[in-house]
Amino acid sequence: MAIRFLTSGESHGKCLNAIIEGIGSGYFLDLDFINNELANRQKGKGRGGRMKIETDRIEIKSGVRFQKTTGAPICIEIQNKDFENWKIPMSVTAFDFNALEPAAQAEIREKINEKAIKRVRPGHADLPGAVKYRHHDIRDVLERSSARETATRVAVGAICQDILRKFDIAGEAKTLSIGGFSTEEDIDKTIDEARKNGESLGGEIEIRFKNLPVGLGSFVHWDRRLDGRLAGAMMSIPAVKAVEIGLGKGVSALTGSKVHDEIFSSQNGNARYTRNTNNAGGIEGGMTNGEDIVLRLSMKPIPTMEKPLNSINIETKAPETAHFERADTCAVEALGTVALNMASIVILDAFFEKFGPDNFEETMENFKNYEKYSREF
Repeated sequence: MAIRFLTSGESHGKCLNAIIEGIGSGYFLDLDFINNELANRQKGKGRGGRMKIETDRIEIKSGVRFQKTTGAPICIEIQNKDFENWKIPMSVTAFDFNALEPAAQAEIREKINEKAIKRVRPGHADLPGAVKYRHHDIRDVLERSSARETATRVAVGAICQDILRKFDIAGEAKTLSIGGFSTEEDIDKTIDEARKNGESLGGEIEIRFKNLPVGLGSFVHWDRRLDGRLAGAMMSIPAVKAVEIGLGKGVSALTGSKVHDEIFSSQNGNARYTRNTNNAGGIEGGMTNGEDIVLRLSMKPIPTMEKPLNSINIETKAPETAHFERADTCAVEALGTVALNMASIVILDAFFEKFGPDNFEETMENFKNYEKYSREF
């Protein structure tokens, strides 16, 4: 892999962080573009109260000088404004209760206990996470498994997307349906109804990338296949339950002549070959084939609901309704932003494997030489 990144941070902790390795020198970063992607993640129909508190902006700590990457690891940070309200229950340091007056002790314990969670939520990481890490307060699971973590991934992906734009590779996301409906009027109605009933909604989005060179990815090893890498990245996003490329599951009902995209000689000077269809979604044999990459993702309804499901209390083992904490009714449009930027990370990684990441001018030269070769092949 050319690009590696790690994220850290909790939903109500001080901040979210990431360290990105594998981006070379000389790449000028458009900070307005990156911050706009962060803002897009917070928009959309059905978002909740947290979006009114946070105004996510990237702060670059290292690896960039005068807005150009230096080749060193890039460290980024996003502040959590809501941490002001969570300083005690999310404190990193332990409290020395013996040094506190009884009234202060009682106040701190009360603030910690009121944020403790014992009632697990079906469809969330709560129960398996508590069992795996032996947590008796689900807060320790919720804080990291929260989709708030995707803000960091959007920031990393926006840096990658910004770099791809320098090579005229453009990505876009669009919402196909929410709650089974596709028209704006029906979507608005079903979201309003779900909010009124304390329900949540899922939906379907499409991600598309244009102007990709032929041959990103590889057929020679399973873990280098671009479709597998993209599918894995998409499935890593919270609440995504299905990923399709091109025709997706539609290929199972058709004959080969209806599925495979026929190849013709092109009269276009920018490409030697052309297709009349793109059922493969831009990927054949684990590699880009020059057509648009087309991904579709299905998102389940958010498992935190004001109308909670039946569950248990992990402390008493008694049946109770699931915990409810401030949540969105729907985050399908936000998923489009997250998925677009996660896909950008994977695609730039494959791009750097092919053309080298070390220096922008060198990468551009390699890219242009390959474009010329591809047109003449």
